[in-house]
Amino acid sequence: MILVVDVGNTNMTLGVYDGEELKATFRMMTKTPRTSDEYGVMLNTLLNTKGITTQMIEGCIVASVVPDVMHSLTGGIVRYVGVKTLTVGPGLKTGIKIITENPRAIGADRIVDAVAAYEKYGGPVLVIDFGTATTYDLVTAEGHFAAGITAPGIRISSEALWSQAAKLPKIEIKKPKSILAQETITSMQAGLVYGQIGQTEYIIRKVKEESGLPDLKVVATGGLGRLISDETEEIDVYDSALTLDGLRIIYEKNRR
Repeated sequence: MILVVDVGNTNMTLGVYDGEELKATFRMMTKTPRTSDEYGVMLNTLLNTKGITTQMIEGCIVASVVPDVMHSLTGGIVRYVGVKTLTVGPGLKTGIKIITENPRAIGADRIVDAVAAYEKYGGPVLVIDFGTATTYDLVTAEGHFAAGITAPGIRISSEALWSQAAKLPKIEIKKPKSILAQETITSMQAGLVYGQIGQTEYIIRKVKEESGLPDLKVVATGGLGRLISDETEEIDVYDSALTLDGLRIIYEKNRR
């Protein structure tokens, strides 16, 4: 079994694979400061709830966009799980060639998503991750990471509304029954959700137009990806495990 860890700005998602089968998943908040001992104890506890012992784990791979947590996290994995970690970054084989102007500036999570989308669905493919930010990344038929678009995520937009406008409350992010809202909460939900749907559809159409790839396959992932993908025909596939699968695929490419 291998442990895969995706460290995002808001949450940390962990998975355990037995071969290609995802046996268990866990989530932790990223922004909570923890020592390596705290990470180690939490990992052991989480694994044990699924009947998995640390002795079953033979390797680990981590993708992170939050450098500050890496020392404690990897230290906890080494000390309590007993395996060294591969970290997604320069020098690791991915099977994807980055041809943007500054390849080192591409986040590890975006590389992982691109690898998974290309390996699972082929290219050309546009992969959309609805996370803290909403990212759109184009991978060509040759497996080249060719372009990326970054937009504020739905939660960032919602937090901006209630933190900057004194009379706007915190709300649950969900699609209201109608866009014709008649009170504050549903009006905010309508603006956030339908606004994201509109943005998504426009960017997809524009990418297809400028890339000259009208039949481009579109794959979505991320916490709120299901909400958006269910509301548009522009997204072909929603894959909740895309990032974890990408980590597993990269681990397999580098295990020797």
